Amino acid sequence: MNDRMSEAENRLARIERLLADGEREVVPAWRRATQGEPRWAVTAVILLAVVLQLALPHRLALQPYWALPALELVLLAGLIVGNPRRVEPRTRWLRVLGLVLMCAISLANGWAAVRLVVGLVNGTEGEDAGPLLLTGGGIWLTNVIVFALWYWEWDRGGPMARVQGHHQYADFLFVQMQSPETAPQDWEPTFLDYLYLSFTNSTAFSPTDVMPLSRWAKMLMMLQSSVSLVTVVLVVARAVNILH
Repeated sequence: MNDRMSEAENRLARIERLLADGEREVVPAWRRATQGEPRWAVTAVILLAVVLQLALPHRLALQPYWALPALELVLLAGLIVGNPRRVEPRTRWLRVLGLVLMCAISLANGWAAVRLVVGLVNGTEGEDAGPLLLTGGGIWLTNVIVFALWYWEWDRGGPMARVQGHHQYADFLFVQMQSPETAPQDWEPTFLDYLYLSFTNSTAFSPTDVMPLSRWAKMLMMLQSSVSLVTVVLVVARAVNILH
């Protein structure tokens, strides 16, 4: 009798292991609880955004011109101390720090873009084509970084929520989600995927291979395309006019 019960228990354990293995194979990595993505990519891009802000003409920045970049570096240092190697859900204040950091970068670049556009319309900016193109290019590139951060931070609740696999419905549909056979089994979107999404949306002014699914994702992509279009059209038109 004991032998039969032991055999039945062993059979049940094997079945449970098979079911667990089958679940891991069926459920993709981006819908499961996984390890947090490395922090180096988002850290490097944020540092690039700070450098671009400091390189802009000081008259376009909120005064004092060094205040927001300094705040951004302090906030970034706090995030690195809290999660030095990977973006993982440790404490709630880390997400608050990340959101404040993105707001600071967005405010700095948005202010510079508005000042540049107003100056171009009033004729007080853009006397030399070379510096104008460099300034417009810096604002445009920072705009790509800004929206990449927002996409990365809000898709399925942000990187910390995605690690836990809490949100099953994606806000952005990547190719690997539609065709899992085209990617490794452990594939899931990281910051560089959102950076690519932001870049293509700023250059094509429309979705390319990543489709927005939620309403907020569609509105955010529409806003980015509008800002990019206005910046590119005004800067290029003024530069061409100067060269002629």
